[in-house]
Amino acid sequence: MEKVTIIGSGPAGFTAAIYAARANLKPLVFEGFQSGGTPGGQLMTTTEVENYPGFPHPGIRGPELMERFRKQAQDYGTRCFQEDVVEVDLSRRPFRVKSAEREVDTHALIVATGATAKRLGVPGEERLWTKGISACAVCDGALPIVRQKDLVVVGGGDTAVEEATYLTKFAAMVHLVHRRDQLRASKIMQERALKHPKIRLVWDTVLVDAEGTDRVTGARLQNVKTKEVRVLPCGGIFYAIGHEPSSKFLGGQVETDEVGYIKVKQGRTLTSVEGVFACGDVVDKVYRQAVTAAGTGCMAALDAERWLTEKGID
Repeated sequence: MEKVTIIGSGPAGFTAAIYAARANLKPLVFEGFQSGGTPGGQLMTTTEVENYPGFPHPGIRGPELMERFRKQAQDYGTRCFQEDVVEVDLSRRPFRVKSAEREVDTHALIVATGATAKRLGVPGEERLWTKGISACAVCDGALPIVRQKDLVVVGGGDTAVEEATYLTKFAAMVHLVHRRDQLRASKIMQERALKHPKIRLVWDTVLVDAEGTDRVTGARLQNVKTKEVRVLPCGGIFYAIGHEPSSKFLGGQVETDEVGYIKVKQGRTLTSVEGVFACGDVVDKVYRQAVTAAGTGCMAALDAERWLTEKGID
């Protein structure tokens, strides 16, 4: 019988594990394996991390940062299984959590499964991911590889305009590529994009490939009406087409919004099911940063510890 089980192994999951372990809760972590992205979270596919506190220039590589998170959690007694959770049963007490390899019962459950940035799957994507292709302008927009170069942002919603606007701080010019002839963004965001001197709108156009061998050198674009294909020279391509929260395995047992982000009590990590807590990007559709995920991981562990104490489980 587990006191607390954590599903997810990004900054939120491992921070929750660190706090839970130090509270002598002996947490068990299902790190994931294939579903819902990479074990260790999205930082495992990030090269240099320059905005996590405590790591001044030149920063730290994403996988190294996550390995430090993991080691710190294990040093305090966290047990880790690199397995996907395939099913949870929240209708019973204690809860039951199943992976392909094992089945555990747990009094408290912390969900920290994150969200995966949607990709386009163009031919050069896998080769050039983290080498000029990114899904996070705040994370990668200031890196030397893309600074003072023409950049491409793909998308047409508020997030795309926000990403494009942010990138203007570092780019020579930002080309906002959208498949339609008008943006889906809110009116105020559309005006911001249309008036910005460093944002150029590329209408009726889709990205069909990324050019470059070891770094992005251009974006291969196709006009959806004329079918004309051209290469736009650039130093970076940023996807702003949304994220998919990794919450499907819950089977609708916890309340989510229409997209799948888990709903929590404002300012807390409590979900619609007593004893189930959620943190990180599976909750957060706004900030999506490692440091904010870690903060909510801390909150989830503290919330779980208090709940266990209130229930007399020690």
